[in-house]
Amino acid sequence: MRFLSETTALTRLSAIRDGFRQRVVSEYELRAKDCSTCETQGVCCTDEHFVNVRITQLEAAAIKCVIDNLDVRQKQAVRERVNAASEKISSGTEFFACPLYVKGTGCLVHDQAKPMPCIFHACYESRDDLPPEELLDDAEAAVADLNTKTYGVGTMLPIPTALANTLRTNSNAADGRRAPSSDRASERK
Repeated sequence: MRFLSETTALTRLSAIRDGFRQRVVSEYELRAKDCSTCETQGVCCTDEHFVNVRITQLEAAAIKCVIDNLDVRQKQAVRERVNAASEKISSGTEFFACPLYVKGTGCLVHDQAKPMPCIFHACYESRDDLPPEELLDDAEAAVADLNTKTYGVGTMLPIPTALANTLRTNSNAADGRRAPSSDRASERK
């Protein structure tokens, strides 16, 4: 199998995400409650029993690109939230608040790297207004396929775990240490 470069894959991921977002917004979200009018803004991102989003390594790489462009203070705060949530998951809990949500700001990756399930979610008045699950399934399958073509694996992990792995891998590379073998596939062109 010939692997895609991570740069090429991130460009393709962006196109998949943009097409998915456009379809959800234009066909379904117009029947959903506007997030800015929500009485409990961000509860869908911070309620540990509601959030259970899993992402691929490629989606984590896209999110890392956004994190890398934050100011030092914000970047450190995100890393601390990611590590805390990742440790919580490692200790056996299935529940976590999204480390990318900041009260008063919102989703830090909303425009550039928001995961598919997060784009899919909105507050709908009626079940009949919800987008079909197959729409999300198809988008996630396309992302998983792209992830496999990039890294050779298609595992989806909870957001904090995937981000902690990606941030750790890149820290190791910056320190001159070799990335884990599952991450070296991206080095092949």
